[in-house]
Amino acid sequence: MFTPSRDDVRRFFADAWRKHGAHAPILPMESLAVDIVLAHPEYQSLLESSEAAMAAEFSVEHGGTNPFLHMSLHLAIEEQLSIDQPQGLKKEFERILAFSGDRHAALHALLECLGVPGCREPVDRACEPWYRH
Repeated sequence: MFTPSRDDVRRFFADAWRKHGAHAPILPMESLAVDIVLAHPEYQSLLESSEAAMAAEFSVEHGGTNPFLHMSLHLAIEEQLSIDQPQGLKKEFERILAFSGDRHAALHALLECLGVPGCREPVDRACEPWYRH
């Protein structure tokens, strides 16, 4: 549906963070992005400079995590939760959240579960440890 470039994604997060810091009006999607950045203080300094955000390179070979990919995954899962897709995702997330007691940790658990090859639904065997409690 949407095919943003690498620069588009980086600019989106940097602009949302800049607007937040300036107390400027933000769009609903930008507000969600700001919430994600607030949950990841380790990424905030990168977003302070649009130029640094645009130029930064992140390599798996060097053991790094791409913060823009990570935040984009958060954005995607928040969108999926808002529309309960796949169907039942919201209920399963609430189960994980009840078990973990930490929304951010529950989001990460859900992201890991959905990223497991063969984990077509949140209740597949790959995700089972979260649902036994």
